[in-house]
Amino acid sequence: MYFPSLAKLIEEFEKMPGIGHKTAVRLAFYILSISDDAAREFAQAVVDAKSRIKCCSVCQDLTDTDPCQVCSNPKRDRSVICVVENPRDVIAMEKTREYTGLYHVLHGVISPMDDKGPEDIKIKELLSRIDENIKEVIMATNPTVEGEATAMYISRLLKPMGVKVTRIAHGLPVGADLEYADEVTLTRALEGRREI
Repeated sequence: MYFPSLAKLIEEFEKMPGIGHKTAVRLAFYILSISDDAAREFAQAVVDAKSRIKCCSVCQDLTDTDPCQVCSNPKRDRSVICVVENPRDVIAMEKTREYTGLYHVLHGVISPMDDKGPEDIKIKELLSRIDENIKEVIMATNPTVEGEATAMYISRLLKPMGVKVTRIAHGLPVGADLEYADEVTLTRALEGRREI
């Protein structure tokens, strides 16, 4: 239906997460509609990002400087590490403006169904960061079966090292109605309750 170069462009867009065929077609036609200079800028931005952005040697977050801005900031609390699944989670945590410690990005979770074991994510790098200065490790993996399993696995590795391991609370989002919440979410909300 499409000539080969357009079909290839659509195919490349379809490889992106969350991009279906219709969206890929729209994006491809958008690229064709912009000026040659704009298309070159877009392509160069992709090439530059791929060549300049690497993992921080300390926390494994994505960065264009090593160590990253968080790890090199002397104002951060160096006694706490928040463990997250991916770099997008760091951005979400930073948006709260409440957390002032350090991070560690796992780049995935343990998932036997996806053939991902502990050696396939950045657990070894986390363990190498634990010393007498680290007082707490906050497990902020997603509340999925894989996220929970990963949090439990890491906590078992950290406990013998004498570090406090905590888990972020899970429960009802602000503005939610109790009647629409599932049993697991309500259970977590009850377990994570606090005095007011």
